[in-house]
Amino acid sequence: MTVNSLFIESPMQAVQVNGFNIHIKRDDLLNHHFSGNKARKLGYFLDTDLPSINKIIGHGSVQANLLYALAALAKLKSWQLDFYVQRIPDWLNKNPTGNYRGALALGANIVDVCAEGIELETNLDDLMRAKAKDLPSDTLFIPEGGRCFEAKHGIKQLAKEITEYCSLNNLENPIVMLPSGTGTTALFLQTLLPFKVLTCACVGDDRYLQKQFAELSANQSDWPEILALEKKYHYGKLYPEFYQIWQQLKLQTGIDFELLYDPLGWLNLLAYLNQKNSKDLKPKEDIIYIHQGGLVGNESMLPRYRRKYGNSV
Repeated sequence: MTVNSLFIESPMQAVQVNGFNIHIKRDDLLNHHFSGNKARKLGYFLDTDLPSINKIIGHGSVQANLLYALAALAKLKSWQLDFYVQRIPDWLNKNPTGNYRGALALGANIVDVCAEGIELETNLDDLMRAKAKDLPSDTLFIPEGGRCFEAKHGIKQLAKEITEYCSLNNLENPIVMLPSGTGTTALFLQTLLPFKVLTCACVGDDRYLQKQFAELSANQSDWPEILALEKKYHYGKLYPEFYQIWQQLKLQTGIDFELLYDPLGWLNLLAYLNQKNSKDLKPKEDIIYIHQGGLVGNESMLPRYRRKYGNSV
């Protein structure tokens, strides 16, 4: 089974947002279980026959897009998934929703580290890196966010699709924008594309993102440009401006975006474009925004926003 047997090349959709012409790479339409950057990062494991593997070990947030995608991968390959999370809230245990619910339905074994009494000397990432050193040969370890060299396989296909679109549509000076968790997709895209890639840090700060880049490439010329707003945002926290831009994007484009990464990505992109527009910088670039997929996560995020803000923003 190959990636191409699961995915149809995602379309590009030209839209206007706040008066700017932007091309949206609709990676949310790749596949129900494998969408957005997680589809691209897991492309190698979908494409490659791994007969000696029986289990995947992963870790991250209890509502991580990666959890749902890994659960689907394990189901497809008839593997077991053990996914470690720091804690599963009692209310979520009683009323599963979002990626957590979807992963459970696909047969994932989600390990609550706190409930299991597993000692965390520093953080979950360090615990899992140490655990990965002693795994049996039939077990595949996929780091948080899918940050691994194998991810380049699927991202290479994404770069090819973008390059072909630009050639067919005479986009001579494009800029690609996507928000980052670990920065894996943005970094590999910058190494594969002949034009500028922009990103922003959604998890941690710019220094955290640069550290993630350095783990995959010591050559800083490979790194994408990091945009940063003056206001600092905390991952997973609800912000009225996130909900506002999400609503505005839906109204202006008719497209549903996810609520964890895309809002901050769009706020950074629009600030960047407004700054360039105010300086009347030329030549004008064609902007490509990569949809982050992960719409299953909105099943849990959207009710939280509506409870907190209703129609007040």
